[in-house]
Amino acid sequence: MRNLLNFIIRYSTGFVFALFVLLSCIMLAGRDAYHTSVILTSANSVSGGLYETSSNITGYFNLRNINERLQKSNAQLENENLNLRNEIASLKAALSDTADVNVPKRFDYILASVINNSSDRPRNYFTINRGRLDGIMPGMGVVDQSGIVGIVNVAGPHTARIISVINETQKFSAKLKDTPFVGTLTWKGRDPSIAYLEDVPRHATFHIGDTVVTSGYSTAFPAGLSVGTIVGRIRASDDNFYVLKVNLASDFKALSTVRIIKDIYKNELDSLVQYDIKAE
Repeated sequence: MRNLLNFIIRYSTGFVFALFVLLSCIMLAGRDAYHTSVILTSANSVSGGLYETSSNITGYFNLRNINERLQKSNAQLENENLNLRNEIASLKAALSDTADVNVPKRFDYILASVINNSSDRPRNYFTINRGRLDGIMPGMGVVDQSGIVGIVNVAGPHTARIISVINETQKFSAKLKDTPFVGTLTWKGRDPSIAYLEDVPRHATFHIGDTVVTSGYSTAFPAGLSVGTIVGRIRASDDNFYVLKVNLASDFKALSTVRIIKDIYKNELDSLVQYDIKAE
């Protein structure tokens, strides 16, 4: 109580001034319609500004929820697209068969957030907030809204580490879109936006701006996922092949929400590869 009294006494001059200002406004508003209008207009302007500020703040904090909903919706659409392409391929292969073809849903996505990321090292990784308990396993492909971003390297119970596309030790199978020409995508360091498509046959035709996509030759990624666009060509050590300079579709400095690809055939396909290795 004593502290409250000391506070009032200490700032009594300010309180008195504020009281006089308030009384003056009340007297002006009560005696003159013009002053009343000015005061109300000013009050409305102030309250309107406060409401707008409050709305902007609320909208900012809602952006994360909106983004998550959009990511889930986008993931669902992309998943449907992948499965439709798989169904079309299976149906084309069975055109000569009169039996009813039941094509299972092959692909699915697991949505995750990036909680740690690097893009300025020779070997870059990032960490996501999903792990084995969420169905994440090593070898799964990872994409964001723009294109492929990496492959699951290590999976813990609740988190997982991803080998980034911008990692000098990792290679990816990719090809020129709508062509059979396949090459090996590698990153050579320095620029996180540029990779190189090596071993492209010299008879392949391409143009600057053409799209590079996944080949589908690995169990990590289905065919046709975006990788980037061709921005140039550099001299190869072997005259029989091209090395194409590729501008990567994803921004590796700003990874936020990613999707891990689940392929129901992955274990079966991997076991066949291991069988061949053991046989050798």
